[in-house]
Formats: sequence, C-alpha cells, structure tokens
Amino acid sequence: MLEKVISVDLIEVIENGCVQVRTKTAVMEDGKQISGTFHRHVVAPGDDYSAEDARVKAICAAMHTLKVITEYKAEQTKDST
Repeated sequence: MLEKVISVDLIEVIENGCVQVRTKTAVMEDGKQISGTFHRHVVAPGDDYSAEDARVKAICAAMHTLKVITEYKAEQTKDST
C-alpha cells in the first residue's frame, strides 16, 4: 500500500528573525520510504503565519516580537533604497 506523508521536518530561526521551514513529502510503501522530496519556505517577521504547522506558529509567536518586526521592516526598507 502506498501512502503520502507530509511533515515539517526542520525549523530554523535566522539572525534577522526569519523562520525557515522545510517540509518533507515522503512516499511510503509498507512502512518504508521509497521516495521523498523537500520544500522550503520562509516566514518573515510580520508575515501571517496562521496557516503554519503548530510548531512553526509557536516559534513565530515567540520570535516575532514587535521589536523584531520593526527592525526587520526597517532593514528591508534600507536594503531597497
């Protein structure tokens, strides 16, 4: 029997407050992985993370303070000028 399993297998917090999330998609046959792929995305300070995995939500809630969001947005504005 084939089964597709999707899981968040890596969460990293970067110095600027961004949270990198790696999602693993594994194809399982009789409990053994026969194929797998990874997808990464970033949750930046100030981004909506309400649809994220519960662990990602908890990390973002702890890390994305008003100070971090303000500093991140200021840095982005500075970089674009």
